[in-house]
This record gives sequence, C-alpha cells and structure tokens, in this order.
Amino acid sequence: MAKKLYVGGLPYSTTEDALKEYFAQAGSVDTATIIIDKMSGRSKGFGFVEMTTDEEAQKAVEQFNGVEFEGRKLTVNEARPMEPRAPRRDGGFNRGGGFGGGQRRNNW
Repeated sequence: MAKKLYVGGLPYSTTEDALKEYFAQAGSVDTATIIIDKMSGRSKGFGFVEMTTDEEAQKAVEQFNGVEFEGRKLTVNEARPMEPRAPRRDGGFNRGGGFGGGQRRNNW
C-alpha cells in the first residue's frame, strides 16, 4: 500500500517532476504534488510525495530528511491525516472594508 510523505522546505522554483525524480532515488514514486497558493499561484514551499511501499517511504525519510535539495534543507516525514478546520468567522465570505454603496432600487 502506498505511503504519503510530507516534504517541507522546498525551494519555490521546484517542479513536481523534479521532486518526483529526486525521490525516485529511494524507490517507486506514485505521485509528487507541490502545494500552490491560490492567490499568488506560487509554491507554498511544501508538498507531498506518495511512495509505492512502506519500505520505500521509510527509506526516503531516512535518505532525504535534513538533506539539502536545490539549496534548501528538506523536512521529510510521514504525512498526517488532514484535520478538520474550524469554520471561518466571516461565514466564508469576505465582508471586510470596501466602498459603501446606496441601496439598490427596483425600477418596476
């Protein structure tokens, strides 16, 4: 069964292909995903690599955790399950600031 790894400390210029190729040194990589900021479209500096077996995942952690990759030191460990987030205080809508406006009137 595949094992998902968290990979932190990625250079912002790293591509998913480069990440997959790098981790292939430890074994078969199913997927490599870099997390992208929705607003800027840039990398957030971390991602996930899914190794084919638990043994390959453990080898990747031992081989790459704390090692420099493209000028930055990586943090590699087993990914934890995503925890539910608290609901947003604004109900999911951005209601802050902006320009005031008059009431909209129906001209019927």
